Amino acid sequence: MKLSLLHTSPALLLFIILFQTLNPQPTSGFLSTSDRWIVNESGQRVKLACANWPSHLAPVVAEGLSKSPLDAISKLIGSMGFNCVRLTWPLYLVTNSSYATLTVRQSFQGLGLNVSLDGLTKNNAWILDKTLIEAYKAVVANLGSNNIMVILDNHLTQPGWCCNNNDGNGFFWDPFFNPNEWLAGLSQMAGLFNGVTNVVGMSLRNELRGPRQNVPDWYKYMPMGADAVHQANPNVLVILSGLNFDNDLSFLSKKKLELSFPNKLVHEVHWYAFTNTGTWSNQNANDACGSITSNIMSNAGFVLSQGTPLFMSEWGIDQGGGNRNDNRYSSCALAALAELDLDWALWGLQGSYYLREGVLDVEEAYGAMNFDWSGPRNATFLHRLASIKSPFRGPGLNNPLNTVLYHPKTGSCVVQDGSTNSSLHLGPCDSPRGWKYNGQTIQLVNSDSFLKESGAGQPVTLQNFANSDSFKWDLISNSKLHITSQTNLCLDSFKWDLISNSKLHITSQTNLCLDIGSDGSTLITNPCNCIGD
Repeated sequence: MKLSLLHTSPALLLFIILFQTLNPQPTSGFLSTSDRWIVNESGQRVKLACANWPSHLAPVVAEGLSKSPLDAISKLIGSMGFNCVRLTWPLYLVTNSSYATLTVRQSFQGLGLNVSLDGLTKNNAWILDKTLIEAYKAVVANLGSNNIMVILDNHLTQPGWCCNNNDGNGFFWDPFFNPNEWLAGLSQMAGLFNGVTNVVGMSLRNELRGPRQNVPDWYKYMPMGADAVHQANPNVLVILSGLNFDNDLSFLSKKKLELSFPNKLVHEVHWYAFTNTGTWSNQNANDACGSITSNIMSNAGFVLSQGTPLFMSEWGIDQGGGNRNDNRYSSCALAALAELDLDWALWGLQGSYYLREGVLDVEEAYGAMNFDWSGPRNATFLHRLASIKSPFRGPGLNNPLNTVLYHPKTGSCVVQDGSTNSSLHLGPCDSPRGWKYNGQTIQLVNSDSFLKESGAGQPVTLQNFANSDSFKWDLISNSKLHITSQTNLCLDSFKWDLISNSKLHITSQTNLCLDIGSDGSTLITNPCNCIGD
């Protein structure tokens, strides 16, 4: 079956049909690639479910260490369900002599970060007199002791906030992006972590951008960066970004990248609502989701069919819940991540920054952690993430492929846990019983029962199949995200027929979509909303 993307509209809760396996996430070790998948040394799928942890801003120290002990942060990352951190770093950390002997204490003092320095003294005093690179290595080591994988991300050259088109860090031969210095820095950083088993990948450069960017130089320098990393550390994945703030890999559709070494290449892509602000603001939410996800597939998603893994290394939302565009985008993004079964990294982990764009101790609304780094900012959003953290498909996951009815607005799935005719409701996505979908009917696995609608506002039930439209389900709307049945409703639209033997019933044929009842759990059908206009 060809899988289709889905979203949720503001008015109606919708579903996705996708494949799922039920195997637990395997232990990683050193990773490689097999076709479009990332695998461990046994050839079994490993899914990266990461959070971005910035360490590239002016202090050049992982954010949050003034708020909480390092080990407490690492343990909280694991308890929140992330198995991986994309840990950023500036090139000057290893290539600029002025940073080579600079200690954490000196870095904070030089920036006037006295309040943060007091916090470091309270929570991580041991780090104060370590050099910046020693502190970075200590963070990596502590994550490893807590079974958290790490991807080293060269975010920019100069320490500071990233990014804009004219910051001088965007593309090769910009004022702060000398390719030779970049290659030397990649080689040095890769060598420093050679043999560190929880360092599983290196992202070569974040968000290539700016007026100087061009495809020929991408093909010239990115393979050189990959070779520099591989020569210094053949154990890590090499992760290559595209152009236009890592939104564009479309040039690879004409010329696939070939490296001098096999089974280590991963491409990355970024996706935020603010990339398409006008679309989310002005269009029907369903139309916006359909057009934007189609564009992402054209610009990046096609590399999966070329046999290369795609890592959505930045995506995220304002977790305060007040951003309308982010709220529309979030279910669309979750649906795409689920259906494509992508590896991903949420932006971001950080609840606050020591210093961002001249502002001290500023809060991060996109952060998974709260301001004081003591717990999650939004437990509901974390619950939604839980369903996409384990792999649905891939090598070494030997259970039969079933179909899942996934509800991205809650991160739950449709389950049946009683007698054949019991009501269906939302529950965990790792339920041992899945579904079969043949393009028309939805059948409970290992059962003669099929999904059946009973009218608007009524519970969906399981019944033995009969030749009736109430058993037939289609994926409709521009994004193919609504799961719908057709039924006859009276006085419901502008088109009417006379039905029944007496011709006394006036009826209209109306689409009913899978929905959730007022209890927030029971599966019902309601007239489909937001199909268009």
